[in-house]
Amino acid sequence: MIPQGGVLKKEEISESVEPASRTYRLDLRQKRVIGTVNGIEAIEQAVYKILQTDRFDHLIYSADYGTEYGGLAGAEQGLLQSELRRRIEEALLQDDRITAVEAMRFTFGRGSALVEFTVESNYGDLLIKKEVGERV
Repeated sequence: MIPQGGVLKKEEISESVEPASRTYRLDLRQKRVIGTVNGIEAIEQAVYKILQTDRFDHLIYSADYGTEYGGLAGAEQGLLQSELRRRIEEALLQDDRITAVEAMRFTFGRGSALVEFTVESNYGDLLIKKEVGERV
C-alpha cells in the first residue's frame, strides 16, 4: 500500500538557509591550524588555498579543486593574459560562496606575472594579488 497524503502546509515549508562558511584557521607563519574563521576571512583563506593548489596533483582534492598554471611557458602576453584570466576564474568560481572575479590586471616581469583582481562573494569583496612565476 502506498501512503497517501503527506502534503506540507504552507507554514511548514521553511526557507533554505545559507550554510555557514566556518572553517579552521590556517596560521601560515607558524604553520599550524588554530581556531576557526567565518565569513570574509574564510573566503580569503579559501581563495589562498585554491590559488596555491595545483589542480590534479593531489588525490585528496576533486578534479574541480585548484588552479592550472602549467603549459604557459613561452606564451605571448596576450595568450598568457587570456589563459590566466580563464584558469583563475574557473578555479575560484567552483566555490559557491564566490559570485564573481572582476577587474583583473596583469603586470609582467621576466619569467613571471603579477595578477591583481577583485573576488566578489556573499560576504563582501576581496582584493587579491597573486604572482605566477617559474611555470609562466
